[in-house]
Amino acid sequence: MRCLYNEKVHDLGVTCCDFSLQPLSGNVEGVKYIQMASCGQDSTIKIWLISFADPTGFDMKYKCTLSGHAAPVLACAFSYDGQTLVSGSVDKTVRIFETRTWSILHTLTQHTRYVTTCAFAPDMPLFATGSMDKCVNIWQLEPNQHFTGSALREEPKISVDNWSEEEVSVWLSRHGLQDLVEIFKRHNIDGKELLSLTKESLVGDLKIESLGIRGKVLRKIEELRIESACLGIPDEFLCPITRELMKEPVIAADGYSYEKEAMENWIIKERRTSPMTNLPLQTLILTPNRSLKMAINRWLETQPKYNEKQSP
Repeated sequence: MRCLYNEKVHDLGVTCCDFSLQPLSGNVEGVKYIQMASCGQDSTIKIWLISFADPTGFDMKYKCTLSGHAAPVLACAFSYDGQTLVSGSVDKTVRIFETRTWSILHTLTQHTRYVTTCAFAPDMPLFATGSMDKCVNIWQLEPNQHFTGSALREEPKISVDNWSEEEVSVWLSRHGLQDLVEIFKRHNIDGKELLSLTKESLVGDLKIESLGIRGKVLRKIEELRIESACLGIPDEFLCPITRELMKEPVIAADGYSYEKEAMENWIIKERRTSPMTNLPLQTLILTPNRSLKMAINRWLETQPKYNEKQSP
């Protein structure tokens, strides 16, 4: 066993590497050219060309840098057909790159904490992502289709108001409150009832005597209330970088709208490419999107529950 290559390739630490299993077209004289991806704490993914004819014929060349993530990239993986690269980041997103042009096909935002791992299934239209939110998400492609943004399907989030009693039981078990499952079932606690529970009802109606358990239940219910308030936000009102409701939306040169502060930070870090398309920005001028801001304000006027959750 010997090391064939040793060189600093990222400005900060390297977190993951992966080889494409498919050689590139144009191989000559028996030399195979394959692609390798590396990602790191510098929030980038770098693509490398590897040739390996024999033990003395190794060569590694830099090809390009992929940007798009707003925080360190912790994982990357090639699909088995070599046509797609998936990455996961501290910014809680999963990004899907097409390997012919290296454009971003899709950004997945289901995870609520750092995305730490990703992997493709062999010979099946599936890939998995794992996160510090304790969840593994399995993503499915439509049959007989290549990896495209439109083909990716994410399980829709169900509003807590619409949870069944069984879904409440699953929620309790997920948070280590499985001892309360039978109590909640006896009282027919569904999602709507769950959100209405108070300290008084936990003691008086459900007879939960433990102060610690009551406190934990109330904390978790409060988290659900906040999530429920945010669940119905139209996607066009969310900043593509932060995935939060925009307060000062601006239009960038790529035609997309972003939260002003988030896009300014993006540019300050010398990223001159679009967060959405990964293509170079022709100008760094940001134009206030007044019509979008007005639409967001009108929407907020109809969302008293959301406003209550945002109040200190």
